[in-house]
Amino acid sequence: MAGKGGVLAGLDLSLKLTPNQEAARLAAAQGRLLQLRLVLGGLIGDLPQLGPPVCVVFEGWDASGKGGAIKRLVAPLDPRHVRVAQFGAPSHDEKRHHFLWRFWPALPGWGGMAVLDRSWYGRVLVERVEGFATEEQWRRAYREIVGFERTLADEGMIMVKFWLHLSSGEQLRRFKARQRDPLKTWKLTAEDWRNREKRRQYEAAVEEMLDRTDHAAAPWVLVEAEDKRWARVKVAESVVGAIEVGMTTRNLPVPPVPAAAAVRTG
Repeated sequence: MAGKGGVLAGLDLSLKLTPNQEAARLAAAQGRLLQLRLVLGGLIGDLPQLGPPVCVVFEGWDASGKGGAIKRLVAPLDPRHVRVAQFGAPSHDEKRHHFLWRFWPALPGWGGMAVLDRSWYGRVLVERVEGFATEEQWRRAYREIVGFERTLADEGMIMVKFWLHLSSGEQLRRFKARQRDPLKTWKLTAEDWRNREKRRQYEAAVEEMLDRTDHAAAPWVLVEAEDKRWARVKVAESVVGAIEVGMTTRNLPVPPVPAAAAVRTG
């Protein structure tokens, strides 16, 4: 997957949308996602059984807009039909187990959907760069992660993996904006600043992660996140597209897109 100079360097971070463009495309994607979720959950349509589980994984730079993208993605869905799980550093007890162990309870079952804010990729990112995993452990993790994801896909899961990318300059601007906003200062920690100082090490880890763990069962979707509007729309449209493709490859009928007036996004 990685080419000369890396895939991140090849992304066009100038991509952006106007507020009106974002509103129109986001509403259409949210409406379609709502329809597909209800079909997969067996609440509308005529599937003979519950549809395949859908798992959406978010990774990206600090302040890249993961939270905002997740918020827009799940906004049209009934909270009973989607689970959002956030993962930070493993607890003392979790460290006693294989690193993948703690993620199993958050995975969706048939007819369900889960959104993961951070994931098992911490093993080859922060744990690699910060030395929380040995070199043998994080190098072995590429094979373990791909095998894990292929196992889930073989069982029927539709998996969508996002890396939200933004420039170092834009990240710094967002950090400073958070410092000035009393309702957002909680989002900025000393760890964020430390991670930023190691950006080159993290970029190398991200490039290798993308190269080693991009596979047909769970390909990476790279999101140009310099403009939040563009990123939110690309995420929502990509999830819709992945579900439609996933249904087709599993020989499930994909419902036609309803007339705009008939789509409810609330």
